Amino acid sequence: MKEDSRLAEIAALVGDPARANILTALLDGRALTAGELAYFAGVSPQTASGHLAKLTESRMLALHKQGRHRYYRLATPQVGRMIEGIMEVAIAAPERYRPASKVDPALRTARTCYDHFAGRLGVGLAEALGARGHLVLAEEAGEVTEAGIEFLSGFGLDLAEARRCRRAYCRPCLDWTERRPHLGGAIGAALAARCFALRWVERQRDSRALTITAAGRRGLDEVFGLRL
Repeated sequence: MKEDSRLAEIAALVGDPARANILTALLDGRALTAGELAYFAGVSPQTASGHLAKLTESRMLALHKQGRHRYYRLATPQVGRMIEGIMEVAIAAPERYRPASKVDPALRTARTCYDHFAGRLGVGLAEALGARGHLVLAEEAGEVTEAGIEFLSGFGLDLAEARRCRRAYCRPCLDWTERRPHLGGAIGAALAARCFALRWVERQRDSRALTITAAGRRGLDEVFGLRL
């Protein structure tokens, strides 16, 4: 019964719209201030403070202090995967009317899903790697082939370090906008980190949406055969 009680407690925390918005805002892996999270949640700073206290007490968020500033981030990758999992279940639910948002096209094109790519960029990379025999994605898990190890290592990924991570090495994530899987796990995170390092993608302010730079468009086409 303790497990049932804990499950209900976590579900209630995530089920509040303001707290759901806070958790979603942190899905890109960054740390944000209480003021920034209040903006994303659409609530007052005082209300956001109460929500953040509850999420921190439940160990869903971690608090980092730097001087006078206090930053919040998802406590563990498991919390990020939980939010992603809820999104996967949500897309199978009956659709409801929701007015289109100005940021929706940008989010659909490229965004972060905790620490890996999602949207057309994430799905496109997963499909390009699969089509070339570098990656095999099943419904619940994935694996990098020998050819993929050579290719990704040549692209600059440290696959040995990715295997040492205390998380899934290679796994599919059902993309909630594209309805097809993108690449998650340690490999997905390493691939995203490499593209950031090459400045192929840049973060957009106050959004999980990403901008694909001119260099990124050339690189994605030349290296992966991906055009967006």
